Amino acid sequence: MMKIFCIANQKGGVGKTTTTVNLAAGLARIGQRVLLVDLDPQGNATMGSGVDKRAMALSVYDVLLESASVAEAATVPDKLKEAGAGYAVLGANRELAGAEVELVGEERRERRLKDALAAVSADYDFVLIDCPPSLSMLTLNGLCAAQGVIVPMQCEYFALEGLADLTNTIKQVHANLNRDLRLIGLLRVMFDPRITLQQQVSEQLKAHYGDKVFDTIIPRNVRLAEAPSYGLPGVVFDPRPRAARPSSPSPARWWNAVCVDEFFKPNRPSAPAHQAQPAI
Repeated sequence: MMKIFCIANQKGGVGKTTTTVNLAAGLARIGQRVLLVDLDPQGNATMGSGVDKRAMALSVYDVLLESASVAEAATVPDKLKEAGAGYAVLGANRELAGAEVELVGEERRERRLKDALAAVSADYDFVLIDCPPSLSMLTLNGLCAAQGVIVPMQCEYFALEGLADLTNTIKQVHANLNRDLRLIGLLRVMFDPRITLQQQVSEQLKAHYGDKVFDTIIPRNVRLAEAPSYGLPGVVFDPRPRAARPSSPSPARWWNAVCVDEFFKPNRPSAPAHQAQPAI
């Protein structure tokens, strides 16, 4: 059965897009059929996957307005195919910013993406949705379509406040719009173990959210920051194992750990959103 995950956080600049493109590439590298859906009008996940957002004939905008299907609008970038990490991209560009206004008076406006993805349920193993940094109609479409939410977050004070708000949002969507929605886990990103505050926040997360906190931690890494400028995910841009370059850990190792150890970990509970852990 196709699994649909939202990568969401109402706070901006926490690594949602980096998480989405690298998880997509990591899953593709281990043989999974993956569709990445870019719901952010900035189109960063689209460009970071090697698709020129300015040259797209069809995008997620057309899918939400029901003028195109997912099968028609999605594309697999050649650069990813050549690297053995080919995944399909349902891209976004500036047009998507107008979709919210155009959907205001439409029926089932919050379920447009869910309905569109149902038509390709046999074509993919995973759908990863990159949500914008706000609780908008676009994010709501993502949450209504998904079975689970992955929350990338920095171990900083303001991130804790944003996490409490997001947890409440997930509870509300679960109660009113999508009974299948679950909090899958919290992924600590841009982590610097030299900073005492980040260590303290990380421990608070584990204390309050327990096994909902992924064991894998993504540290700050210059190769991950460089990869988007080449239109590639970090796991494709720098695929060499750590042993090849002992002084500089490879992004591929971390994202492979997330894909294998977290996504396919036996007996990982998937608690309903209404049973989410208390806010910090």
